[in-house]
Amino acid sequence: MSNPQLTVYMAAPRGFCAGVDRAIQIVEMALEKWGKPVYVRHEIVHNKYVVDELKSKGAIFIKEVNEAPVDRPIIFSAHGVPKSVPLEAQRREMIYVDATCPLVSKVHIEADRHFENGLQIVMIGHAGHPETIGTMGQLPDGGVLLVENTEDVKNLSVRDPGKLAYVTQTTLSIDDTAEVVEALKVRFPTIVGPHKEDICYATSNRQAAVKEIAPDVDALLVIGAPNSSNSQRLVEVAKKAGCKNSQLVQRATEINWDKLMDIKSIGITAGASAPEILINEVIDALKERFEVKTNFVETATENVNFKVPRILRETL
Repeated sequence: MSNPQLTVYMAAPRGFCAGVDRAIQIVEMALEKWGKPVYVRHEIVHNKYVVDELKSKGAIFIKEVNEAPVDRPIIFSAHGVPKSVPLEAQRREMIYVDATCPLVSKVHIEADRHFENGLQIVMIGHAGHPETIGTMGQLPDGGVLLVENTEDVKNLSVRDPGKLAYVTQTTLSIDDTAEVVEALKVRFPTIVGPHKEDICYATSNRQAAVKEIAPDVDALLVIGAPNSSNSQRLVEVAKKAGCKNSQLVQRATEINWDKLMDIKSIGITAGASAPEILINEVIDALKERFEVKTNFVETATENVNFKVPRILRETL
């Protein structure tokens, strides 16, 4: 008996963004320059496959700077770190490389500037996410207040309603964030916003592609890690855009096939830290069960590239 027909709609852009590419490159170049092992504080990006690959090449992942020996290089993850982290590495006289995505660093600089201008910062973000911890950790305690939703805005207690600015995590849902920003502006009409949207180009582009596909498919798979904020948002965006049958999978082995029993069409996308090899693995798994016809849905072209830090471009 032949396999049922399935039309696969591949979202573009999907998968790796420039910040993730750069972070992985930083670890690989550090291993080339200084040999094994190189220590990495936290997951360099939120993807188990990527982390395991780098472990196999000689990277050791740790929770805090003091777990690394002082005579080995340490790398900080793409999500950004509180100011106290590089200070600790300096205190221990360690070689360190900051792999913070430049678009996250932009938010750090913004928050710093507002603080120096006497403003209290409201950060729209997810509590406990490394990026939120890193951004809030740029300023002294109380310098940044965290809100996650419109309810938090209602209950927000500030020093001076006339001296406020807001920043956001770079990987949020565009629509949900717009609602929170609107609530902030209604409650605090003089609040200062970023010159340019903090939500990064890659997050925006991946969400736009999903919105384009979701209304027309029976199911949608997002390839990404459960602790990846931008991947989680893609599932939410797909459901809101009309595809209730959307699931997040790290790789093909996690697909819930029961939910794909009678489908005729499926959308495929991937979070910004999911490598193409895992996307291909999912396509291959679909081809084993269906006669697959593939359509590409491209809503934007990406050609962003970030330089690695100078310390890695210099020869020893």
